[in-house]
Amino acid sequence: MRKTTARPAAPGPVEEDVVDLLLAQHARIEELFLLVVGGTGQVRRDAFDALVRLLAVHETAEEEVVHPLSRTLPGEGGDAMVDERLAEEKQAKQTLKALVAAGVDDAGFDEGILLLREAVLTHARYEERYEFPRLRQHVPADRLRKLAATVRAAEAAAPTRPHSGAQSATANLALGPALAVMDRVRDAVRRPSEGRR
Repeated sequence: MRKTTARPAAPGPVEEDVVDLLLAQHARIEELFLLVVGGTGQVRRDAFDALVRLLAVHETAEEEVVHPLSRTLPGEGGDAMVDERLAEEKQAKQTLKALVAAGVDDAGFDEGILLLREAVLTHARYEERYEFPRLRQHVPADRLRKLAATVRAAEAAAPTRPHSGAQSATANLALGPALAVMDRVRDAVRRPSEGRR
């Protein structure tokens, strides 16, 4: 008779924390930019529609959850760092809004999407290099895991496209659910890649 040795139990699934969630979104955003820049026809349209949605919900979640927390962390530079990220996000929203208004078939779309990609990816790298490490250093792991759930909830109520009237965390909190409902109705009728009709 063969003796069996007990194996140690495999560790359970590691719960995603807010930094993991945002890093995964950054990677997906980069993938979508590649599909938009390199794609044509329906592939490009579908990728742009997905990119618009992901950027809108991602930035809303950062503005409502991550950046306010970053302002409260110990050490110097938190406010300045967040202010810089918010300025980058505001500029990206304006560029994205113009691209949505024009649609993917517009003559200036190719140049605009390349500018947006550079701005968004640079913004993401700054967050990854400066903001996210501070979160991991100063915020308990269980709180970071709970914040991932908070970010997911914020995403569910976030607008699906950029809105010039909602450029702050307060405005996004106040207007986000109403704008999200309006956006979803518009999305049912018209896709962002088609531009304004």
